[in-house]
Amino acid sequence: MKIVIHSLLLLLAAGAYAQSPIDSTQLIKDIQTLSSDKYEGRMAGTRGSRQAQFYLMGRFKETGLTAYHNTYEYPFYFKQGEKQIMGTNLFGYIKGRSDAAIVITAHYDHLGIKKGATPDSIYNGADDNASGTGGLLALMAYFKKNQPEHTMIFVAFDGEEEGLQGAKAFVKQPPVPVERIVLNINMDMIGRNDKNELYVCGLAPYPELKKYVDDAVSTGGVVKVLSGHDKKEEGSNNWINQSDHYEFHKLKIPILYFGVEDHPDYHQLSDEFSGIQPSFYYQSVLKVLTVLRSADKGLK
Repeated sequence: MKIVIHSLLLLLAAGAYAQSPIDSTQLIKDIQTLSSDKYEGRMAGTRGSRQAQFYLMGRFKETGLTAYHNTYEYPFYFKQGEKQIMGTNLFGYIKGRSDAAIVITAHYDHLGIKKGATPDSIYNGADDNASGTGGLLALMAYFKKNQPEHTMIFVAFDGEEEGLQGAKAFVKQPPVPVERIVLNINMDMIGRNDKNELYVCGLAPYPELKKYVDDAVSTGGVVKVLSGHDKKEEGSNNWINQSDHYEFHKLKIPILYFGVEDHPDYHQLSDEFSGIQPSFYYQSVLKVLTVLRSADKGLK
């Protein structure tokens, strides 16, 4: 019933879209599922993470994402204190008309279970980052039905909360030569904002991307796309190094990161599906899609 109600709200939110390019019902189902207690906070190397991997690989296959080397799973290892943890990145691609690639990313891991907390001990991570992961799946479905100019590589990163470990592993062994990657679009926390503000970070170092972002701004709607949080002088408010896109930026691959400013539930047990704002979330994914479509047509 909740999914039906949310879907009706999203249909109203679609407004000017005569035929929505995003399946709003599936979008809500994905974020609600991934942020449920079943996945135990999706911490890298845990049972809950493995369950999330099974769900995501099922969705990849259902959507028709092509696997490299007949697998979506790419394990890697990192140290957590004295322990060695195995993380698992999940990715595949949709063939474009060109071999040049755009990499679309979101991390699916979160903080796991808080020891000793009662009655709720699970960090569900609805906004951080089941929202970005759901957006990843929605964009994947769109481009499967609408062949892109560029080859689109869709990556669900593990280990972001442990220091961007999945992104580090990916750029060390990418599925295509780094020189062929023309853009990274990363989504991390796109599911709620009381001011209806969605930030895009990356235009300060990559001003040539502004024309693609302007296309999303010009579509109007409730969600306002603002640029910022990408200048060195902003200190801790500079988001360039604060999510997986940073590993691409270090290789001088242009990046656009979509996210919201921190809210009171950030990295708290209270980051639950009930806090997601369906209309904002849906329109945020549409904004990212608008930018991605524009960049796909315009980039060489």
